[in-house]
Amino acid sequence: MSADEYDAEHRPPALGSVVEEGRGSLPFHLIHGEALVACASWALGEAGVMPVDIGTNWAGIVDADEPFVLHDALCPMTPASFIADCVATAVEQDRIVVAVRPVTDTVKEIDDGFVGATVDRADLVQVASPVVLPARVVAGLDGFPSLDFVELVATLRAAHPVELRLAPPEGRRVGDDEEIRVLEGLTRGEWRAGDLPGT
Repeated sequence: MSADEYDAEHRPPALGSVVEEGRGSLPFHLIHGEALVACASWALGEAGVMPVDIGTNWAGIVDADEPFVLHDALCPMTPASFIADCVATAVEQDRIVVAVRPVTDTVKEIDDGFVGATVDRADLVQVASPVVLPARVVAGLDGFPSLDFVELVATLRAAHPVELRLAPPEGRRVGDDEEIRVLEGLTRGEWRAGDLPGT
């Protein structure tokens, strides 16, 4: 069932956090006049996810018996509908759902310190956001293995089935101010002053 088929009353309950740790000051840079972390938090709430602090006692998270959503502050324009769809899929299939984007940079093999052949990008993806853990997976963990999404997903994939979902272009991860400006241009028509609660 897609997110469009879920209204606010029928979305599965979920807990979640916007991750800003280990990302320097970039989550507090502005896009459309708002901090990246604020935009990501707004999307999480609009997706029907109950926000909790990343440092919340793990036993309390397990006791809630709900999926847990990790949303990267550096993917600030990920649509709420896409986040909700990932949560719905994680619940329906009882498996981890990880958002990804295609790799667009040229990737080369390195052999004994020398640059080798170009790697076919068709089978490569980069981790985006969100990462949704079904309640069963949450119950089997003692906490998050890592808040670095690449490390987290690698650890999870070693132990659990993972579904990769292609995030929309506006769900791309930014790494510097130039990439923020590109994302801002991409999403200009979708953003209006006052979209964030309280603005």
